[in-house]
Amino acid sequence: MRLFDRKGVQDDSKTINNSGELRINIFFFSTFIIFCVIILRLAVLQFVEGPTLSEAEANRDTKIVALSALRGNILAADGEKLAYSTPVQSLYLTLDKEYTATKTDKTTKKVTLTAEANNKSKALASKLAEAFETYGDPNEKKLTTEEILESMDLYSKKLSGYVARRIKSGLTKKEIAYFLEHKNEYPNLEVIEESSRHYDTDTVAVQAVGYVKFFKSSTSLDLYKDVLQAMKNNQHPGLNYKEDELVGFDGLELQYQKELRGQNGYKEVSVDPQNMAEKIVSIEPPVKGSTIWTTLNKKIQLKTEEAIKDQIQWLHSHTVQGETHPDALTGYAVAMEVDTGNVIAMASMPDYDTNSWATGSISPEVYKKIEKHYQNGTITPYSSGRSGHNFESTVLLGSTIKPLSVLIGLKEGFISTSSTYQDKGITSFGREGHETNVRNSSNHVYGSLYPYTAIEKSSNVYMVDMIGKKLYDKYKSKGIGVWDTYMKEFGLGVPTGIGLPREYLGDLNYKAEAKAGSVQSALVYASFGQQGRYTVLQLAQYAATLANEGQRIKPQLVSKITDSKGKVIKEFKREVLDEVTTFDKSYWREIKKGMNSDVKGAFGDFPYDFARKTGTSQQTDSKNINRDNGVFIAFAPRENPKLAVAVVIPEGGFGSSSAAPVARKIFDAYDWEYGLDGIPKKNVDKSISE
Repeated sequence: MRLFDRKGVQDDSKTINNSGELRINIFFFSTFIIFCVIILRLAVLQFVEGPTLSEAEANRDTKIVALSALRGNILAADGEKLAYSTPVQSLYLTLDKEYTATKTDKTTKKVTLTAEANNKSKALASKLAEAFETYGDPNEKKLTTEEILESMDLYSKKLSGYVARRIKSGLTKKEIAYFLEHKNEYPNLEVIEESSRHYDTDTVAVQAVGYVKFFKSSTSLDLYKDVLQAMKNNQHPGLNYKEDELVGFDGLELQYQKELRGQNGYKEVSVDPQNMAEKIVSIEPPVKGSTIWTTLNKKIQLKTEEAIKDQIQWLHSHTVQGETHPDALTGYAVAMEVDTGNVIAMASMPDYDTNSWATGSISPEVYKKIEKHYQNGTITPYSSGRSGHNFESTVLLGSTIKPLSVLIGLKEGFISTSSTYQDKGITSFGREGHETNVRNSSNHVYGSLYPYTAIEKSSNVYMVDMIGKKLYDKYKSKGIGVWDTYMKEFGLGVPTGIGLPREYLGDLNYKAEAKAGSVQSALVYASFGQQGRYTVLQLAQYAATLANEGQRIKPQLVSKITDSKGKVIKEFKREVLDEVTTFDKSYWREIKKGMNSDVKGAFGDFPYDFARKTGTSQQTDSKNINRDNGVFIAFAPRENPKLAVAVVIPEGGFGSSSAAPVARKIFDAYDWEYGLDGIPKKNVDKSISE
């Protein structure tokens, strides 16, 4: 038997109590630590990550929907509307789950609307079709139930679920009243103001003004490729484009797209997890586009267009040089002020009614009728008209080059203003035994010629012997580069500076001829206008450069831009692009004196002394038969010139009988409106009658 004294007894209860207290302390300490971590994390979420998370949440729950701005107007010089927008009311539908609920076939995996959604959608479409039939314009084609269902885009193949669908544009007053009065019956429908594009039905310079297309059909153009890229980079919502937004696709509509468009507004829409719209969070209204004021005078433009059409008809029925010209089907003209560069008229005929594009697309039937002439033939040869033997608008210069040829001869020292040349009517060039002959038109022999009379008589052999061959003798193969430099100084083969899209720079045939191995041939033919095709605008700028004695002025098609309130935000002034300063004053006097072509038939009673040069450029057709193109340049008056004009009538015959009569009517129209002497004749006649 073990005996324990009192001091030796072990106290187990005390040990147990100490262990429990330790565990409790550990528990409370751990809980404290956990709460500290949670509080710290909440602080980080609120103050550090909070803004980022809020933005992400907002992006997930809201979407931006563009609101189109009213497109700005394009006006003629006196304010007539050439292209303009008017507000129209359109009916839009915002979808919800009731219309878009779907089911998936377990076997085929095909997704279709539920029976309830399908019935509801068809019922709405049928009801809308009935309303359009009752309250719509009785003269317009009515929308069918099937067409309305297609516009509803129930499967969101064209538009995101939250984007409102346009059901009909251009609502009548009765339709607007009906939908406003029955708004409770159509909670998902909304009448929204949009714009409709229109063009002057007088068809004023239609190819220069241009046309519009839907943005979704325009992304082949560089401008809109950049827009698409910017939209992907989350640019400002107001700069985003809608797929069905009308945008410029040619002419001034494209050149000034940014100014005309203004800035879209937008609304921020909250969406549900299915990407369907719930409510509008905020709205930013659109900013109306600016107004483009052109330099085109509507009255002169219409007279120019009429003059070309009348002249073509005249050539079909009247004999000139023993023949009519039934293959003259097209004509082009540009009138440009010498001192300002303002383009007063720019005609490419035939033209058409640009309203064909106004809805954003064009019918295949209409396009087929205009596909060969809907572009601007004064700046491009493509889709801008074809003569009977398929000649385009850029033809060889013909004798209109001769003033510049003589200038080159004077500058290079080949001739002087007092030197003479004996014209025998024929000359030749090339290797001995393989010479090529060149003759004057109609085999004329002109005898003794000064430089100015060589221009006036339009001597081919003079240009060959005194300029073309001498350039080759002096520079050999480098002669092509010398010739090319002179051409470009006068605007031939370079951009005019007008800025219109798709401007053609010309066809520098002399380079191709030289590359083929005959530099001398290239220079010889170039000297009298058979080695370069240029646009009519380039010819007008060339004529103005001669008038300005070497100053090449930028053609201005726009005078100013104003905002929606009429405030001028930009003006365009006279701009000198190049200036040739190395020609002696006597050279200019010589060539201006020589620009004296015989055009008595068209200008017999013209009250001004004016400088002019006719051209008859020869071009071979598909059967290798030579055809004559009529070319004419002029500026008036000869001293202190005010207006330069260029006219081209492909297959019109001699320039004096085909192109010159058109130029006369342009000069007369300008004299009436502005005055070639600074005094508008319309004011003079008015004062006499009073």
